[in-house]
Amino acid sequence: MAREFSRTDRVAQQIHKEVASILQNEFKNRDPRLGMVTVSGVEVSRDLAHAKVFVTFYDSDESKIKQDLTILDDNKGFVRSLLAKRLRMRSVPHVKFMRDASITEGMRISNLVSETLQRDKARAEQAGRDDYDKSEQE
Repeated sequence: MAREFSRTDRVAQQIHKEVASILQNEFKNRDPRLGMVTVSGVEVSRDLAHAKVFVTFYDSDESKIKQDLTILDDNKGFVRSLLAKRLRMRSVPHVKFMRDASITEGMRISNLVSETLQRDKARAEQAGRDDYDKSEQE
């Protein structure tokens, strides 16, 4: 009987949960400059030596996002040390924080689709009025 999840998936899921908790609880006390941040995903290498932690920032200012990412990178040792206390593993993966822009990109695309649908609807209504005006003139 095959396992449903591989070890890397289980470790990634646990790291996701723990890093989210660390950023929400312990990290705010250490560096209050960090804005609203959410862990959106974690990828762990096959040898469990490295973990990419994808984070989403709820700030539209690009310079603030870069500053927050720098804050996270500067404190990744602190995050890793807390992970080591929480995870029961022989060696804890090295953590690398990466920006996940998929949510903001999805919102941008959704807005573009909504605008296009509104323009199409307005054109259809205008075309309907034009057809009505032509039929009255005949």
